[in-house]
Amino acid sequence: IYGFYDECKRRFNVRLWKVFTDCFNCLPVAALIDEKILCMHGGLSPDLKNLDQIRNLSRPTDVPDTGVLCDLLWSDPSKEVQGWGMNDRGVSYTFGPDKVSEFLRRQDLDLICRAHQVVEDGYEFFA
Repeated sequence: IYGFYDECKRRFNVRLWKVFTDCFNCLPVAALIDEKILCMHGGLSPDLKNLDQIRNLSRPTDVPDTGVLCDLLWSDPSKEVQGWGMNDRGVSYTFGPDKVSEFLRRQDLDLICRAHQVVEDGYEFFA
């Protein structure tokens, strides 16, 4: 989890980082607000066809290197991408505004709210 591991190791020990990891593996991966706003840490997945796939994810579980769970945590939007693209993080994908609009329409949602990237004003609209 990027700098978090190094921070735990520097201030405490690796054992504490493992406790956090075990805790994170139990947390919900997404939330649905009023059946209209989908919230997650990362973003969309090319494998995500319906919200039941999220509901059916087993927790606790380790995060795999690919698939819906991985993408919900690590994918990123990109205005430069049409469809799906490679992610500079080396894991998951980037997705374009077209994929956001398509997913919202298919799932009858109004908004996707994600938390993974810092933005200057605390929030910004993508698509």
